[in-house]
Amino acid sequence: MLTLSRGRYRAREAEGPEDVARAQRLRHLAFRAARGRGGEGLDADAFDAVCTHVLVEEERTGTLVCCFRLLPLGGGSEIGRSYAAQHYDLSALARFEGRMVEMGRFCLHPDWHDPDILRVAWGAMTAYVDREGVELLFGCSSFLGTEAEAHMDAFALLRARHLAPRRWWPRVKAPEVFRYARRLAGRTPDLARAMKAMPPLLRTYLAMGGWVSDHAVVDRDLGTMHVFTGVEIAKVPPARARLLRAVAG
Repeated sequence: MLTLSRGRYRAREAEGPEDVARAQRLRHLAFRAARGRGGEGLDADAFDAVCTHVLVEEERTGTLVCCFRLLPLGGGSEIGRSYAAQHYDLSALARFEGRMVEMGRFCLHPDWHDPDILRVAWGAMTAYVDREGVELLFGCSSFLGTEAEAHMDAFALLRARHLAPRRWWPRVKAPEVFRYARRLAGRTPDLARAMKAMPPLLRTYLAMGGWVSDHAVVDRDLGTMHVFTGVEIAKVPPARARLLRAVAG
C-alpha cells in the first residue's frame, strides 16, 4: 500500500468503499458544487471500480484536501480501457510498449491552498511510478469554463511549445472540440497571462517535459475544457526528477 507523510500531510491509497466515497464527495465539491453545478453529492463513474484511489489528508484532523485515481495499463494495447480514450482517438499510443498509468479526477479542496498539498500528491505519484515501473503517465488536464476565449494565451503557449510528438499524436474523437493548434497559428502568447491561466496540474505536467493534444475537448457536464496530457518518464528533466524523488523518499 502506498503511504507518504511529509509535514502536515499524508498521502495514502484508499482502503475501502468509505474512502472511495470520501474521494467522490471531494470531487463533487471541486468539480460541481464549487462551480455552482449542484450541492452535496458524489462524482462517480464506472472507472472508480477499476482504479486505485489516492487520498491526501491533513494528518492532525484527517481532513481530505486532495485526491486522484490511477488506472494502470500494461502497455499501449490497453489504451482503449482508459477514461481519456472516451474523448480522444489514442490509436497512435497503441504502439507504446511500456507500462502506463492514467491519472484522473485530480482535485484539490477549494478551501485549501497550501502548495505543500500538491507537492505531497506528486511525491506519492512519483513513488507509485517508480514502484510500478511506469514509462508513460497520462491524463486529461482541465481548464475552468467552456469558452475558449478565456484561455487563448495558454492555448497559444501550448501550441508553441508543448504539442505531442507526432508518433503519439492524439486525434479528434469528441463531438465538440476547440482546435487551438489550427486556430491560433501565428499567435504569439502573452507569457504572463498564459501561465496565470494554466491549471496547476498542467503546469506540473509541463515542468516534467509533458506534452498535450492539439485540441481541447469541451466537457459541458463538468463545465470545463480539457487537453490530453502525457509525460514520458524517461524524458523528465533530471533536476525535476531529483526533486520529485526527494519528496517521494
